[in-house]
Amino acid sequence: MKGRTIALDRIGDREAAALIVDGQLQDFLIDPADDTPLPGAIYRGIVDRPVKGQGGVFLRLPDGQSGFLRQVSGLAPGQSLLVQVSGTAEPGKAVPVTARLLFKSRYAIITPGAPGLNISRRIRDEDLRADLDELAKAGMEGAPRDLGLILRSACEGADEAEIAEDILAMRELAIAVLADVDGPPELLVEGASAHETAWRDWCDPAPDDFDDSEGSFEAHGVAEMLDAALVARISLSAGAHMYIEPTRALVAVDVNTGSDTSPAAALKANVAAARDLPRQLRLRGLGGQVVVDFAPMSKKDRAVLEQVLRAAFKGEAAETSLSGWTTLGLFELVRKRDRAPLAMLLEDRA
Repeated sequence: MKGRTIALDRIGDREAAALIVDGQLQDFLIDPADDTPLPGAIYRGIVDRPVKGQGGVFLRLPDGQSGFLRQVSGLAPGQSLLVQVSGTAEPGKAVPVTARLLFKSRYAIITPGAPGLNISRRIRDEDLRADLDELAKAGMEGAPRDLGLILRSACEGADEAEIAEDILAMRELAIAVLADVDGPPELLVEGASAHETAWRDWCDPAPDDFDDSEGSFEAHGVAEMLDAALVARISLSAGAHMYIEPTRALVAVDVNTGSDTSPAAALKANVAAARDLPRQLRLRGLGGQVVVDFAPMSKKDRAVLEQVLRAAFKGEAAETSLSGWTTLGLFELVRKRDRAPLAMLLEDRA
């Protein structure tokens, strides 16, 4: 099926969302089964103790939870601090948080501590940019000077009244939260659920089909696509394949040419794997250190493969750093853990 489809449904009693493009599952979200903090949630935490060797501090969060804040200085134990969940934690580890808060909606992002009015570069129409600039100025008039605003690419084609309402709502939420720094550990803003995130982040460009009816996953074959995303072996073009296998320390990726014995077989297999790797890591919820054992090829072809990798990861929401080649000929990259592993989230699916 051609086109862009967003399907919203439930797995058991949990919200879930699937993004399907031309019949291929591009992204999938599901709420956790427990009270694990969702990325984007904002807490008032209490500084607990520094960890000098790791360059950060532990914070006490509500319900006995612990957060870890990196690269900070000047914080004293017992101090109240506003933090935002920035990713997911491995079992038994503290929740990763950041002190750089973002208040994000479909059209607007309020950025405390980063003043200025900005419009997405993806919006190129100069007349529209001028209109949005006026909307931004009006929406932020009288706001604290340290609040910034980013208007997202979804503003293109959107109703001006909806954009203005979004700006005002995020601005007022930011002001209220920033004024609530004193007190015991508390959840101040809940993280976006799977359905909220899909509506907020996946609707640009507009989908050809937005299906939020009961049974939408069955209608679009989402269960079968999820089963494929849980299998280690991924078929590539021309008979090539790759394996993606997470371990405790890292994610191992092995690329093989299969039955193709032509001179260009290795490069073709490696390019196909590089193009599909961001989608596979995203769907499987895998991050941290990723080590790729590409099919053996000439060193002169490495530059071509690196270009393909850079292009493939360019549009990824999760921050990714391409570290390069090791002396053993492996390629290393680091991807931010922005969600829990899919296999863990679906362990008890109904």
